[in-house]
Amino acid sequence: MNKIQTCLTQIKQKTTIVPRAAIVLGSGLGNLAESIQIDTILPYQEIDGFPISTAPGHKGRFIFGTVKGVPVVIMQGRLHYYEGYEMSDVVLPIRLMALMGAEILILTNASGGINPSFHPGDLMMITDQISSFVPSPLIGENDEALGVRFPDMSRIYDKELCRLLRKCAEETGISLKEGVYLQTTGPNYESPAEVRMFRLLGADAVAMSTACEAIAANHMGMKICGISCISNAAAGMTDAALGEEEVLLAGKQAGPKLLTLLFAFLSKVSDR
Repeated sequence: MNKIQTCLTQIKQKTTIVPRAAIVLGSGLGNLAESIQIDTILPYQEIDGFPISTAPGHKGRFIFGTVKGVPVVIMQGRLHYYEGYEMSDVVLPIRLMALMGAEILILTNASGGINPSFHPGDLMMITDQISSFVPSPLIGENDEALGVRFPDMSRIYDKELCRLLRKCAEETGISLKEGVYLQTTGPNYESPAEVRMFRLLGADAVAMSTACEAIAANHMGMKICGISCISNAAAGMTDAALGEEEVLLAGKQAGPKLLTLLFAFLSKVSDR
């Protein structure tokens, strides 16, 4: 908790924005942050002790501003377990954004489609998740100031926020798939046999982030929703090899749809 408080004190010295919503932008989606009314840009390296994002397509900074009248903080670049950080550092930004005041967390990512009805460029609302393949961010001594020792995970993704997302997708004419998201450690992509196993487990999409963040946020009582941009068919579903270039490209191509959906969603949040 000392590290969290140290980082939080520094952040509050840099901005007067008290966010209501927090947004995490996934691979290829970072440019969405520059479409908001920006108040403050805070690179991670300007926060003493804060881990640095090294993944391709992740600029590594907080952006504070407003969207449709809603004060927001945006992570333009997240942290991943495969970068070599402790899981407590991976979810440090989530905990900080909650302590800044954010009540709502919007998680986005680029993922591989396991569901055979999904295609590159599709958007999938996350309705549940499988995190069994990565360490829990709650391992270790529990800080009661953050949440209870054994938090319930039966409703990680808030039903009311999911309902609002569906409504926004319908009103904007955006096709929004729904499904279960599975997180692996990375950085290697999954093998075809692993993808077949994930499908048997009930996963519709797979990537290397998000689920651990949702656990930490749920632990702190945040209301969570998540959107995956399907960047490619998962390994073995086609003959194509997987690479980061197609993930970043698909994120950029899906960006306008996601931006429209997020702005419509935040507009409804501002009315509440």
